[in-house]
Amino acid sequence: MPTYRVDLSYDGTGFHGYAKNLDVRTVQGEVEPALEKVFGHPVDTVCAGRTDAGVHARHQVISFSSEVSMDTNRIHRSLTAMLGPEIVALDVVVVADDFSARFSATMRAYRYRVLTGPKPDPLRRFTTWHQPYDFDLDAMNRAAGHLVGEHDFASFCRQAPNRTSVRTVLSASWVRSEDLCEFEISARAFCQQMVRSITGLCVEVGRGRFDPDSVPAVIEARDRHVAPQIAPPLGLVLWEVAFH
Repeated sequence: MPTYRVDLSYDGTGFHGYAKNLDVRTVQGEVEPALEKVFGHPVDTVCAGRTDAGVHARHQVISFSSEVSMDTNRIHRSLTAMLGPEIVALDVVVVADDFSARFSATMRAYRYRVLTGPKPDPLRRFTTWHQPYDFDLDAMNRAAGHLVGEHDFASFCRQAPNRTSVRTVLSASWVRSEDLCEFEISARAFCQQMVRSITGLCVEVGRGRFDPDSVPAVIEARDRHVAPQIAPPLGLVLWEVAFH
């Protein structure tokens, strides 16, 4: 029974997140019916990370098994025809039977883009968060530096029953390019809304409304109400997924 890996990219604007939901349109809810048409039977996929409503993906990875052995070029062409241009299959390959897009991944990286010009840009309204302020990027990077390492991120996550909020952040930094401030963060895994919550905190730091050296106390509190605002989903992109 072959196992397939599909690398995807998608514009999350029109979707209520990645995971299937009977009442709304989702990425998984579009991809699996397309795969069913290709293989002739229902297909259950797993993904490297479930993105929230409105969140985009430059590089998402899914995997699934099928009793049907099929040419990967045919799968690729069929998915492109049925799902584009909102969802694009970047690559389709056969992988080892024990490969899992979720459990085999060793790193996920996200980027969040904040537009800092004086006026909103209608052409970037679904891919950036407009904040017309002159950010203190040094303070934002000092705040982000406190997050690197293994911590309990309960203050930054939507709690899931019987699941830990301990995560290991590998890197976190802000860079500026013209009117864009971009947050880059990587970790072995993230919990729900973690990146958006961290982004919201850093933006408050950049505006001078939150002390960057108070971040360790926020982490230690393990209380969602201690962290400042959560950033909206539209500026967030699942940027990269790495495997052994």
